Amino acid sequence: MADRLFAAEAGKGAETVVLLHGFGGHHDIWRYMVDVLAREYRTLAYDLPGHGRSLGIVGAGSAKSTIAALRDDLAHRALDRVHLVGHSMGGAFAALFAIADPFRIASLTLLAPGGFGEAIAAHTLKRYAEAVSSIELRPYFKAMRGVKAEDDDAALDRLAAVRATHGQREALIEIHGRIARDGKQGAIPREQLAGLKMPVTVAWGTGDGVLPVVQSLNLPPRFHVRIVDGAGHMLPETHPRLCADLVARNVRAAQMLATAAN
Repeated sequence: MADRLFAAEAGKGAETVVLLHGFGGHHDIWRYMVDVLAREYRTLAYDLPGHGRSLGIVGAGSAKSTIAALRDDLAHRALDRVHLVGHSMGGAFAALFAIADPFRIASLTLLAPGGFGEAIAAHTLKRYAEAVSSIELRPYFKAMRGVKAEDDDAALDRLAAVRATHGQREALIEIHGRIARDGKQGAIPREQLAGLKMPVTVAWGTGDGVLPVVQSLNLPPRFHVRIVDGAGHMLPETHPRLCADLVARNVRAAQMLATAAN
């Protein structure tokens, strides 16, 4: 059993961008964004506990355990400060990491993040967790990407290959029970989000059928909020260039803050 999280590494640069996928995903959802970001930054795209090559890591679905595992791996890589990007469940974990350890996070980019309200498409996510083959996954894959998104059969097949791993389906069903208990998700208090001092960007699609875009309302005034008209839940896959640009914007904002502080 692995003792550290798996991360796919790409690019070089003085700044490191850490990417956390959502429930039922894997590191490869960032493929198109990494194509852009790795031209300028070092990127680390993780498989979170209970997913992909981190399937055997303990604490799957637990924010506390996930943050501890991430902190461990970053320390192993001698990374004291990173730019953190999270999608969906990974967005919730990213926000909680920034709240718990703000000096380690230079900037925070959240794409349709979990934890910003109780509403969640729990039934859809349960069926998504139970699906294994490309045929079984396809309707939920399409629903999560949004009605306006183009099909991506290669991405669907890559996801199905991960789902075929022994124990993956069972792990996801267990995680679903933790993150969507009684059909709701846990919400991060707005006052905790308001305490974040690093640059924070939140992006959300108006066609998100998993986490409603209304959860982007009433965020702290200093947050940069980008609403993407017609986009579904899978912003890293369907709008990679836009999302990569938002990450780069945050990196530059963090660099300006660091320069001003010096």
